[in-house]
Amino acid sequence: MSKKYKLGVIGNPIEHSLSPFIHSRFARNENINIDYQAYKVEEINFSNFIKEFFSDNSAKGLNVTLPFKSLAAGLDGIISEEASFINAVNTITLVDKKIRLASTDGEGFMNDLRSKNIDVANKNILILGAGAAVESILFTLYNNKPKNISILNRTQDKAEKICLKYDDKRKVNTKILDGDYDLVINGSSAGLTGAFLPPKEIKITNKTIFYDLNYSLGDTPFCEWAIENSNLVYDGIGMLAHQAALSFDIWFGVCPNIDTVIDDLKSLKQ
Repeated sequence: MSKKYKLGVIGNPIEHSLSPFIHSRFARNENINIDYQAYKVEEINFSNFIKEFFSDNSAKGLNVTLPFKSLAAGLDGIISEEASFINAVNTITLVDKKIRLASTDGEGFMNDLRSKNIDVANKNILILGAGAAVESILFTLYNNKPKNISILNRTQDKAEKICLKYDDKRKVNTKILDGDYDLVINGSSAGLTGAFLPPKEIKITNKTIFYDLNYSLGDTPFCEWAIENSNLVYDGIGMLAHQAALSFDIWFGVCPNIDTVIDDLKSLKQ
């Protein structure tokens, strides 16, 4: 019988997580034997949980979700350039008794855009929100050379603080353009709970692409609003699958098939 690898996702809350579903599909399709569980942990117990988890000889890796991504970046391990810059980790791997820390969110987001033939180069982009979800994709988005990234947040200081991390202030800023936006990205929880109130000052067209980093088994409030303005509306299901595939590749050196898993996820929404 093949070795069973211990994996999981740690967060709080964690009951809603689709990661066990996704990784079980990846493992089944790649004929790899895994035990992937969701772990709800209190912040005070975070470090001890990591130590205990990886003390198991069968432990291979962990995914990290809110609110622990920044805590994970502070663990004693080898951290990737991107994860260090954004101060967030979503993938922990044990290699030669040393943990390695990485973030697959940004590249997972970009891979989903590429799968939809969305090119961000030389485009005007608006990001709504300035929380952890936004920071997790901004590094990779910036490095794919858009024309402009405007960050709009209810707390202006928080948006400005993120912008200060980037060298080209003309490219990443808090200024709203006079012209149209090519891509609007929602990273605010306001697009997930309650009614979504669109910013009145932004200019969009029927060619504007809308992307919600959030996902749910129904349309998010942001997507419901966006559908009224465009046929090019996407939620975060694709990003979720793509970032998970990158984690799986880090652990096993195998990039699993994405399409079948995304189809499975979409079927859950029906």
